[in-house]
Amino acid sequence: MTTSSPTLAAPQDTRFRVLGAISFSHFLNDMLQSLLVALYPLLKGNYHLSFAEIGLMTFTYQCTASLLQPLVGIYTDKRPQPYSLVFGMSSTLIGLLMLSSASSFPLLLLAAALVGTGSSIFHPESSRVARMASGGRPGLAQSIFQVGGNAGSATGPLLAALIVIPLGQRSVAWFGLAALLAMYVLFRVGQWYAHQQRQAKKASVVAPLELSSARVKLTLLLLLLLVFSKHFYLASITSYYTFYLIHHFQVGMQSAQLYLFLFLFAVAAGTVLGGPIGDAIGRKRVIGFSILGVAPLALALPHANLFWTAALSLPIGFILASAFPAILIYAQELLPGKVGMVSGMFFGFAFGIGGIGAAVLGELADLRGIEFVYQLCAFLPLLGIAAVALPDLHRKARV
Repeated sequence: MTTSSPTLAAPQDTRFRVLGAISFSHFLNDMLQSLLVALYPLLKGNYHLSFAEIGLMTFTYQCTASLLQPLVGIYTDKRPQPYSLVFGMSSTLIGLLMLSSASSFPLLLLAAALVGTGSSIFHPESSRVARMASGGRPGLAQSIFQVGGNAGSATGPLLAALIVIPLGQRSVAWFGLAALLAMYVLFRVGQWYAHQQRQAKKASVVAPLELSSARVKLTLLLLLLLVFSKHFYLASITSYYTFYLIHHFQVGMQSAQLYLFLFLFAVAAGTVLGGPIGDAIGRKRVIGFSILGVAPLALALPHANLFWTAALSLPIGFILASAFPAILIYAQELLPGKVGMVSGMFFGFAFGIGGIGAAVLGELADLRGIEFVYQLCAFLPLLGIAAVALPDLHRKARV
């Protein structure tokens, strides 16, 4: 992966080998992290957990990631850390090993916190690597990077259904081999990254946007509102979809995991489109359609039978997933030269709001039932109307 090319690839020189490596690492990272959510039905039975305690586990994991990610991004904007990716994966490895053998609920929370810490270190710097290797096509690069993560998130529940649930909680330790593989790949990526840093000349500086400081801040708030609507809604599915199917349709645990896999696979497929389409037609259009366009399907979902629940969940995941690559690149163009801070802030906020959503929805499910949660969350995509107020950014930003 080493090369003597300058840090910023020419538009025709997108480093697909590097993008492939960082996407594969993202696949392994998010596959390992998604095991936590996929294990919830098993952990709920083994430890006699309530929905509120399940939500607290997600809250612990997500908030560890969300609170640290912006700090990691701000620090690495000033002092890039090529080998921090390996360190982050080692935290995930320790969390997984603890998860496989935890003897109490507090240890489960600690394991969730370690997995979240690994995520907080991985995402800002790996997003920077994707930007560095983009060759002037940041949307395409971000989609390649993110599709690895979403594919990993989809694969985790499938592996849990096929391996962990039949073999038991201790079988999670075997997934430490995947973490070790990721650490090796990330070490090689770190070598390329470090070489780029040594060889790089001063990066080109983009002309500032013709937007006032107040407009930039308002636009950031609108973007965060859109991320809120997307990830709070996704929290209702990724954390409680299996429980909803088991309770509402009386499907088996393994079948429910397979339905979750199909939804998450649709999310992974949708991620491929958001970035490159945004490169071609503008990110504002992609952002608006990918959130607001889901609203009719989301409103129909709580009233569907099992077949149509599965059928509707696929386009919901597919369309909704295209939003985040477009939002992230839009924000990087809004704040040029602050890739780490923007990536950390938006990944962190996404994880944090997902964690808060899981905790709040868990409490609500205990009080009012899981069906009520799905009826309430169906209105969240309507917040996508906020995309209408986003300004058009007509220039292509560079790191």
